[in-house]
Amino acid sequence: MKKALLSLHAAVFLAGFTGILGRLITLNEGLLVWWRLFITSCTLAIIFLFTGHLQKVTLSLHFRILGTGAVVALHWVFFYGSVKYANVSVALICFSAIGFFSAFFEPLILRKKMDWIEVLFGALTIAGIWLIFHFDKQYKFGILLGIISSLFAALFPVFNKKLIEHISPQSLTFYELSGGLIVLTLGMPFYISSFPKDHILPTAGDFFWLLVLSWFCTVLAFNLSLQALKKISPFTVNLSYNLEPVYGIILAFIVYNENAYLSSGFYYGLSLILLTVVLQTRRLYHRKV
Repeated sequence: MKKALLSLHAAVFLAGFTGILGRLITLNEGLLVWWRLFITSCTLAIIFLFTGHLQKVTLSLHFRILGTGAVVALHWVFFYGSVKYANVSVALICFSAIGFFSAFFEPLILRKKMDWIEVLFGALTIAGIWLIFHFDKQYKFGILLGIISSLFAALFPVFNKKLIEHISPQSLTFYELSGGLIVLTLGMPFYISSFPKDHILPTAGDFFWLLVLSWFCTVLAFNLSLQALKKISPFTVNLSYNLEPVYGIILAFIVYNENAYLSSGFYYGLSLILLTVVLQTRRLYHRKV
C-alpha cells in the first residue's frame, strides 16, 4: 500500500509541471495535445520494439481502450484551453473538481455503493472553485473549460480500473495514448479550420518542452499512476491529484509571478480544496483503500 501511494504521489508531482509547460509551448491547445500524443506514442512504440513486451489484446478490448484514450485526449485539450484562456493557477484549481465527479462516476460505472463522505469532499472542492469564480470573473471562460476538463479526467481512472485487470500498465498506456492520437487526428482538420493558427509545427523551443512533457509528465507519470491504481481506488487517485494544483501553482508563482494577478478569493478556494486532501489522507490511514 505504501509503495502504491508513493508511486501515485510521484505521478502527481510530475503532473504538476504540465500547466507550466502548456504555457511555455506556443502551440494552441489542440495542436499541443496532438504533438504530445504523437511524441509519446512514437516513444513507447520504439521502447516496445526493443523490449518486445507489448501485450496483445482482443478487438473488443481495443475499442474500450480507444474510447478511454479519446477521453484522455479531450481532457488535455480542455485543460490546456483553460491554461490559454485563463492561466496556469486557475486551470489547475479547476482540475480539483475531479473529486466531485468521481464520487458519482465510480459507483455508477463500477456498481459500487455511493460513499457520501466522498460526495461531501467533492462538494467542498466545487465550493472552492465557486469562490474563485465569484471573485475572479475575468477567468469565466477559462474556468468553464477547466471544469469540463476535470469531468473527462474523472472518467479516466474509473475506466482504467476495469482495464488494468486485463492488461499491463505499460501496454495500456501505449494503446490508450495511441487511441487518443487516432481520435484527435481524425478531428484535427475540423479543429484547425475552426481555430486557425499561424503555425502548426512546433518551434525548436516548443519541441524541447514537448519532449519533457511527453517523456516525463506522460510516459513516466502514466505508468506510476496505473501501478498505484492496482492497489487503491479511483476516487483516492482522483483526490490525490488535487495536490497537482499545489505543485503547479507554486511553480506558476515562481516562473510567471501569477500571484500578482490573483484575488483573495483564489486563496480562499485553494484553502478549501487543500482541506479535502488533508481530510481524505487522514481517512486513508483508518481504512483499506
